Amino acid sequence: MNGKQITKLGFEKKAIKLALTAAEVRGEAGLSRTEILDELQAVQANPESYLTGGVYADLAAELHKQGAARQARRSADLRPTPLPYRVWGEDLIEPGARTQMDVAMQLPITRSGALMPDAHVGYGLPIGGVLATEGAVIPYGVGVDIGCSMRLSVLPLNPGSLSPDEARKLLLKHTRFGAGVSFEKSFRGDHEVLHEETWRAQPLLRHLQGKAAEQIGTSGSGNHFVEFGTLTLPQGDLGLEAGEYLAVLSHSGSRGFGAQVANHFTRLAQALHPTLDPAARKLAWLPLDSEEGQAYWQAMNLAGRYALANHDLIHARLARALGVTPAASVGNSHNLAWQQRVGEHDLIVHRKGATPAERGQLGLIPGSMADPGFVVRGLGNEGALASASHGAGRQMGRKAAANTLAKRDVQAYLKERGVTLIGGGIDEAPQAYKRIENVLARQSDLVEVVAQFTPKVVRMDTGSEDV
Repeated sequence: MNGKQITKLGFEKKAIKLALTAAEVRGEAGLSRTEILDELQAVQANPESYLTGGVYADLAAELHKQGAARQARRSADLRPTPLPYRVWGEDLIEPGARTQMDVAMQLPITRSGALMPDAHVGYGLPIGGVLATEGAVIPYGVGVDIGCSMRLSVLPLNPGSLSPDEARKLLLKHTRFGAGVSFEKSFRGDHEVLHEETWRAQPLLRHLQGKAAEQIGTSGSGNHFVEFGTLTLPQGDLGLEAGEYLAVLSHSGSRGFGAQVANHFTRLAQALHPTLDPAARKLAWLPLDSEEGQAYWQAMNLAGRYALANHDLIHARLARALGVTPAASVGNSHNLAWQQRVGEHDLIVHRKGATPAERGQLGLIPGSMADPGFVVRGLGNEGALASASHGAGRQMGRKAAANTLAKRDVQAYLKERGVTLIGGGIDEAPQAYKRIENVLARQSDLVEVVAQFTPKVVRMDTGSEDV
């Protein structure tokens, strides 16, 4: 018995090896080649009958898994109507985001969902969308900037101990922004995430490791930022006494590495579902029990750890430059998928621009370059799949902001609030965002506010037009 004979029966990949192993056992038991081939065809025709045990159990399990994966690829028809889902802050959400969420709730793999009050139109799943699926992961349900996240470091310093000019110099020296940017090699730094074995697990990851190493400790364009400001803690919490502290707040993701992972696996997902309704094209999914699904899950989680490593280096550099050790730290990721128990089922919960908010879980919800951000504690609301907003959310697209907002009005807004801005574009102006106070008011049953962060010196990438 050899692999060619097994392949002729129609066995694929891992099943061929398992079939050969079982055939050897049956051959040693005295069966002829013809008898073994007949048995293998019987297992192939009805693997469920062989799952309970015996020499063909492993083969049957693999065939059953492959059959389920093929069925998932075929079952790409959308539900005729969306599953019901809850919406927070409906009066703040544009119709396009609701339309996108409706399509996501029609996917055959969808089981539950929710829309946060900062929601606005994205690619595939709207920004601010929370989607629970069964047995499958959606690359664009996670997003292009995999692992995009927030980090706050509370420093044991009085806010007045650092002047705006000093803060500006520190940010210029110790942060970098923009597509493709990196630190000089001698200043780049290192992190344990770059030495994980996972990079060698896939050709794609091996190919991208160099880019990831080059861009470690930097931030992208758009709404990514690093800023000094004042943390106001009204009562003792976070292991700190009530009071005001100097703090650093950053928003960063997985850089070019995460974007290439997202696009690569989205193409694979779309190839698996060629007949998927065009409205759901960017919501193509990967079965988690498939090779593609497992590869994406591995790459996604690596990108999430890499994004957190960028924060590690940013905050470590700034704290070291100030000669202090942070007194407290809070962080959260808002572009990932998590395995989560929902009711009686184990599901995959995608949070694309949404913050995990399990009961007691700390998180961060920023406003804009000149509006406050907040440290929050989750309330574990089941209807929201234990989630909250990830920020204020855009009320104006980038092009609309660049074309309609006046530079003098944005500068006046910054001056009124005493904010020094390095970089930043009209497309990221505070007026392009919803009022963070309104967004928080719509989710009082999702999170409680612990502390307020007021930005003072902000660095961002240069946008479509400098502010």
